[in-house]
Amino acid sequence: MSIRGRWRVVETPGYDMALAGAYVQFDENGGEFAIDCLTGACHGDTVEFGWQGNDEMEPADGHGWAELQNDGSLEGEICLLNGDDIPFIARRSKTSSTAC
Repeated sequence: MSIRGRWRVVETPGYDMALAGAYVQFDENGGEFAIDCLTGACHGDTVEFGWQGNDEMEPADGHGWAELQNDGSLEGEICLLNGDDIPFIARRSKTSSTAC
């Protein structure tokens, strides 16, 4: 199974950020994510990536990773430079697309 496509973030353990509309998305060119007020564009490969974006409308960047689990879920972490490391659990969206 490929990690490419759109994933609905269903849980952010230790954080209350898995709101309606939270997602991560990967394609052949990178990807993007939106989790609560944290947004970014991913670059690099689809397992470990760097990102640039916003945190509550302030410029932010960092790195992250994502790994496909045996149950078909996606687990990973969005790490803010000099800030929090936010874990996430995601499920493939029913309308999964490989385009950003």
